Amino acid sequence: MHRTLPSPRRAVELLFAALAGGAVVLGGAAALGKLDSNTTVVRDQAGVVASEPAAFAQPKHESIHDLYLRAAPGVVHITATTKVAQPADPFFGTPGGTGVQRAIGSGFVIDKSGHIITNDHVVAGASSVEVSFSDNESMKAKIVGEDAATDVAVLQVNAPSRALDPLPLGNSDAVQVGDEVVAIGNPLGYDRSVSAGIVSAVGRSIQAPNQVSTIGHAIQTDAALNHGNSGGPLLNANGQVIGVNAQIAPSASGANIGIGFAIPINTVRDVAAQLIKSGKVEHAFLGIEAKPIDAQIAGILHLPVRHGLMVAHVVGSTGAAKAGLQAGKTPVIVAGESWPAGGDIIVRADGQPVATIEKLRDIIGRKKPGDSVTLDVYRGTKKLTVHVKLGRQPNSVP
Repeated sequence: MHRTLPSPRRAVELLFAALAGGAVVLGGAAALGKLDSNTTVVRDQAGVVASEPAAFAQPKHESIHDLYLRAAPGVVHITATTKVAQPADPFFGTPGGTGVQRAIGSGFVIDKSGHIITNDHVVAGASSVEVSFSDNESMKAKIVGEDAATDVAVLQVNAPSRALDPLPLGNSDAVQVGDEVVAIGNPLGYDRSVSAGIVSAVGRSIQAPNQVSTIGHAIQTDAALNHGNSGGPLLNANGQVIGVNAQIAPSASGANIGIGFAIPINTVRDVAAQLIKSGKVEHAFLGIEAKPIDAQIAGILHLPVRHGLMVAHVVGSTGAAKAGLQAGKTPVIVAGESWPAGGDIIVRADGQPVATIEKLRDIIGRKKPGDSVTLDVYRGTKKLTVHVKLGRQPNSVP
């Protein structure tokens, strides 16, 4: 039976864990002449980290010109070629066959072994990848590994170490709103162009190109990003990479409107290390869908707590299912939206309050398959502690 009650609307969100949560995505992933800017911002995540660990050096600030001269040699232009099937056209009498589609993007060198970071959506499905350096030298690159969940890919070129200029990696957890930033890349194919701006927001959650994962802790910037900037570095005022440019907010023209997003370098660093080591990344998976509740919804539904996550669905054979988490089975309609009353409400994970999907995703995202998470749960008025052994995130949602 359905009950109908008035109140504000909320959205059900799939809860899974990408590494730091889970792009175009910028046109670096699109065919030349047909660029895609379909980007979805999932939800804001509050919080600015003000302190910076002592382990991260803080050199003196330099001018944008000097920073560019120092960093540009480490930025590369990427051309990814993909083979595509071409159907026959009986009207014009042209036979079918195989054609090629080329995409452009950016990347940057991270070590003297020739490893290069870019976005997964830049090289996904590519049959060959070519990179060109600031001296206009071009060479083939192999794809070491890709992770669609975080939109990160690692390439490698066979080049002498003296020809490589790795960029220093910073600490994205130390990024603050208002910090000055510089982006270097190949917007619209214009090699190693520079744009400058500030950090507009931190802790954003953005949709990964696989449409399954969410990338957490993304950095929002007003530095001009356009198609072709994908995979390029977002630098702080010290010349350290704090993010990988990945998305722009959609506009009618498809051009930059002052809202761009970069994947945090702390996420990228961890993912890249796994890709270099094994060619793959494994993400932890809890296995539920949940809806955040607030005091108003709690009052209407007579819930025992004012904030938390209402379990809407438990995916079979996952850690959540095996641990006995229960989804609500009594739909209650509030302002036209169904709420799964009667199920578990998660209020804490590993001792931390979880009032938003992003918070729980962040906690799970910092774990690996096989790790456990302790959930404080209300089942009716009874408070329970549930220990869940996390599984591996599937490629798609069941």
